[in-house]
Amino acid sequence: MKETRLGERMNLQFRAEIFNLLNRANFNMPNEVVFTTSGVSPTAGVITSTTTTSRQVQFGLKLLW
Repeated sequence: MKETRLGERMNLQFRAEIFNLLNRANFNMPNEVVFTTSGVSPTAGVITSTTTTSRQVQFGLKLLW
């Protein structure tokens, strides 16, 4: 956060918020279905998605008077 004085009674605030900064992958649980009616499932133990979103950056300006 950075605050800048614009006048005697006015301030401008700049904010930056960063989520998942290192862009770490949080994987979902692997496919639990091992056996199907036709035999062994080809996707048994395969991870197909993540549980969280990728890196996100959010900026904001706030004028205080």
